[in-house]
Formats: sequence, structure tokens, C-alpha cells
Amino acid sequence: MVESGKDTVESAKNAVESAAKKTVESAKNVVDNVTPSQPPIEAQSDVHVLKSRLEWGEPAFTILDVRDRDAYNQGRIMGAMPFPVDELVDRAGSLAKSRDIYVYGESDEQTAQAAQLLRNAGYVHVSELKGGLAAWKAVGGPTEGTLESRTPAGADDYNVVDRLKNHAETQQKQV
Repeated sequence: MVESGKDTVESAKNAVESAAKKTVESAKNVVDNVTPSQPPIEAQSDVHVLKSRLEWGEPAFTILDVRDRDAYNQGRIMGAMPFPVDELVDRAGSLAKSRDIYVYGESDEQTAQAAQLLRNAGYVHVSELKGGLAAWKAVGGPTEGTLESRTPAGADDYNVVDRLKNHAETQQKQV
């Protein structure tokens, strides 16, 4: 009689554990179906795309500055990591191959070269940041560095309309 009681308890325990596992799996499926996924990044990105991702606090992307160390130290996009072109592939080994990576350099040509080096090394989500640091500054993106900390705010830095006009003019000059 004691033995059949133990069997009953064991059977009930197994039933509860099984039901709990099914509930957890069901909850995970609901979360996976409800949580929006980030669309893949484009091969080239406008600074507005990156700024929007930063402002929304989107996780899991890296900004690489491929200019030389002096240029990086003088001024950079806030949070960018220094990965000079000549060390790029070796240093990038610490990054996951599937991570979203935004790259910018001294020029769009250097940026494209660096992005291609990363793609050739197996990185699948690499985007060239068009216009680099200059375009970033034009839209009022946050910067840091020795030169940036000494540069006073301009008259239009707090005026979104003027910043957008300046950015549009800069873009037209580049075309």
C-alpha cells in the first residue's frame, strides 16, 4: 500500500513537471512570435538610420572607425571603436560574424574598402556609413574626442530645422 502511494506521488510529480515544461515552451513561442526582429542592415546606410537606432536604444550593433589613430583620437562618433584599416580583419576577430557592424572612414572610398575587407572575412551584416563623421556631425549626432570637446556648439546646433537644411545642402554638394 505504501508502494502504490509512492507510485501515485511519482506519477503526479511527472505530470506536473511535464505540464510546466509545456507551459514554458508555449510562453517562449508566444514571446518569439510577438518580439519584433530587426530587419537586416543595408550594405550602405545613411547617418539617419544609425542615429535612429542609437536614439531608440537598439542593441547588438557595433560602430567601427577605420581611420588612423590620430584622427580617431581627435573626433569620432560617440561609442565608435578604433579599428584602423591595416589592423581591421585581425582586430575584428573579437566580433561575432553575424553582428550588425557600421563602418566609417576618412572617405567613402576608405569606408567601402574596409566594409569589403570585413565581408571577405565572413562578416555578413556590414554597412558603410555614407558621409562618415562629417555627415554624422551634420545631423547633430553625438561625438567625442580631443578636438570635439574643444569645439563650441554652433549657432544652429540646437535648431533641428537648420541642421536638416545644412545636411541637405551637404548631401547635394556631394552628388
